[in-house]
Amino acid sequence: MSLALAVALSVSPSATPGACGGGRRRVNAAAMSSASMSSGRPSKLMEFPHLTAPHRDLMVDLIQAVEDRLEDHLLPSAVPPDVEFYQNPSGTSQGTLLFRSGSPISPIDFMIASWLHLKQPQGGAFNITNIAGYLKTTNDIPHFQFELVQCSPNFVIFFLDLIPRIDITLRPDYLAAYYENTGLEQHRQRLAAVPEVSPYFSSSLYFRKVVSPTGILVSVKCESGQRVDEIVRDQIGPISKEVLRTWMELCLNGGGGREIAEDEKILLEKRDLMIKKKAIEMDLSKTMPLQFGEEVAHRVLQVIRTAFNTAA
Repeated sequence: MSLALAVALSVSPSATPGACGGGRRRVNAAAMSSASMSSGRPSKLMEFPHLTAPHRDLMVDLIQAVEDRLEDHLLPSAVPPDVEFYQNPSGTSQGTLLFRSGSPISPIDFMIASWLHLKQPQGGAFNITNIAGYLKTTNDIPHFQFELVQCSPNFVIFFLDLIPRIDITLRPDYLAAYYENTGLEQHRQRLAAVPEVSPYFSSSLYFRKVVSPTGILVSVKCESGQRVDEIVRDQIGPISKEVLRTWMELCLNGGGGREIAEDEKILLEKRDLMIKKKAIEMDLSKTMPLQFGEEVAHRVLQVIRTAFNTAA
């Protein structure tokens, strides 16, 4: 779960051109031989039963990339089975949640992955996929955030960013190291050049402030679902994989090995905690009970708060 996911959940139904539905393909969970970010048992995460083929393939590729590069940095998931997969009583809204803490020697605090299938009152459903990586205060490497929301067959919202962990106006060296020298801006410009892609403006001013200068937050509206699939496959997919690769390389080299002073760690911890709290408070705590009922929502949110270290 993420700040972006909280924003995505609050998208007004009237803002989505058409209802979700056709074009879905079921995927055989056996297509992935690993437990895929799970504790060893078959993972519901990798089934992606409601996604289009390009969306599903992208998620599989991203998760496989994390496993290939960061497996030694991540501990097995300890998410309870009734939170790893959950649904409302009628089964019309479903979700998965997998969480892996970083190993003691890793710069990664934890990684989280999820998908949500949310039935909408006006018909259709939102299909939301999320992968996020949060870092420890022993480094100042940006957090990773990927979010792809299928609102209808011909309309998606896409968020991809390395989220700054400091005020970059005070640290031009941070801006240079993590954003300019890594070439992230070229990915944003590449996607912006696609005619069907438009900036997506969140109603949350806080969210807008958190996003980096190279962050991608766009909507994709097309005449047909086939064209959306093409953009996901040919544009969003390659860009997402490249940004994830950049972030993983930063993690593997320790962000250049810069020593973090104790006073800096305090500020990092404060900022990180605020971002995590906002991710839950903005909409998840309101929307989850409406979609899944109080009992399921409480169970899932409690695991999220514990994972984010925001539990009361």
